[in-house]
Amino acid sequence: MKEEQVKKENTFTQNRRDFIKTGALATAAFMIVPRHVLGRGYVAPSDRLLIAGIGVGGKGHSDIAMFDKSGKANIAFLCDVDEKRAAASVKAFPKAKFYKDWREMLDKEHKNIDAVSVSTPDHNHAIQAFAAMQLGKHVFVQKPIAHDVYEARILTEAAQKYKVVTQMGNQGASNDGTRIMKEWHEEDLIGNVHTIYAWTDRPVWPQGIPWPTKKAEIPKGLDWDLWLGTSQKKDYVEKLVPFNWRGWWDFGTGALGDMGCHLMETPFSILNLKYAKDVQCSVGSVYVDEFKKGYFPDSCPPSSHVTLTFPKTNKTNGDVTLHWMDGGIQPTRPLELEPNEIFGDGGNGTLFIGTKGKMMCDTYGLNPRLLPLTRNENIKVAQKYARVEGGSDGHYKQWVEAAIAGYGKHELSSPFEIAGPLTEALLVANLAIRGYDIHKEVLGEETYPGQSVKLLWDHQNMKITNFDEVNQFVKRDYREGWKNLAF
Repeated sequence: MKEEQVKKENTFTQNRRDFIKTGALATAAFMIVPRHVLGRGYVAPSDRLLIAGIGVGGKGHSDIAMFDKSGKANIAFLCDVDEKRAAASVKAFPKAKFYKDWREMLDKEHKNIDAVSVSTPDHNHAIQAFAAMQLGKHVFVQKPIAHDVYEARILTEAAQKYKVVTQMGNQGASNDGTRIMKEWHEEDLIGNVHTIYAWTDRPVWPQGIPWPTKKAEIPKGLDWDLWLGTSQKKDYVEKLVPFNWRGWWDFGTGALGDMGCHLMETPFSILNLKYAKDVQCSVGSVYVDEFKKGYFPDSCPPSSHVTLTFPKTNKTNGDVTLHWMDGGIQPTRPLELEPNEIFGDGGNGTLFIGTKGKMMCDTYGLNPRLLPLTRNENIKVAQKYARVEGGSDGHYKQWVEAAIAGYGKHELSSPFEIAGPLTEALLVANLAIRGYDIHKEVLGEETYPGQSVKLLWDHQNMKITNFDEVNQFVKRDYREGWKNLAF
């Protein structure tokens, strides 16, 4: 045995003994030393990433299952406030130790964790991811990575400060479609893109409704206080968990938060968009009586049309206008599309309009095509960008491999350097939506001053400069006992 190899094995043995003595590994379900414990460049036994999942029901369950499927990760710890929702993951990973409180898990087990996956409701994404990043853990965070603009900016900066590998869970970013359309654009097939439309049939949960006045029984196995987390104290209401929280501003980010990261990823990637400079919108209204508009500040609206302006980038010739539409609202069908040809995927899509032509794709960047569709018969554009093996499924393995390699050593589809500004754009759009419904009474008359304003966004200072009332939504105050994010 070579002297160098003996030294490495002795180092591993001593480190393992030291941790056993201190009890650091006593609670681990299986005795594998995390990669970071052994120093930079050391290949851990079995070369597997030790992952802790925060939120392991529903989407969280499928997330950790995909990490496990990569063949290069061990699911070491599970954490969820809902025992019933977590049951499938507990069964699938019986060796993983289970926690209800993510703070307790990170406090007790951080020496035994390499990376953390966050698949909780939007309002807790940032605080959970930030805590993990401060401990030097790589993070995979479901979309959107944050609930508020301030949170998105902090996480973007934290990725660089703490030198950890990050990925947002907009898995479509790893599909071929975005890369194909990027190659088309750079081959000048549609000219200079100036206008983009992205639309969705979401929400598919209740929105545009008042917060229920009747509290409901908390589901068995759900720790409601832990679920609330950073949000202000409220009574549990019927069917809020596991899905309908998306339509309430305290917890969710509406259709934009759910689908915007999927449908706006392609424009961001292709055109190198970053921070919007202005935003305006119109919002669907609900009338509760004759000429009586419903005022439901707790709820996202039933539909919206938001227009964002992005300044010139190295991939554009000038400003780019991006239209977002939800609630089933769609842009006018392109003239190049025949009457019976499907627009997007029927309910969702992204359309690029350039000076020489148009192209579009479905959700997740799937099914890219030029318009008219006859243009797709003889496309001769060489592949320029490497494809992610497995496409959207490969999104998970890509992050695992990048985390094993270390910060800055592996290309990612949606690191926070990209995902942060993308999330921020969605949340700036939500500022306009929330501002649209700001209600004031002037001389006995109901007014909505945000409905007639184009909001000017100062991205450096994270504020709207011409309608201060909406800045209250840039950064929310966490509930007492929960520390606000700060370096």
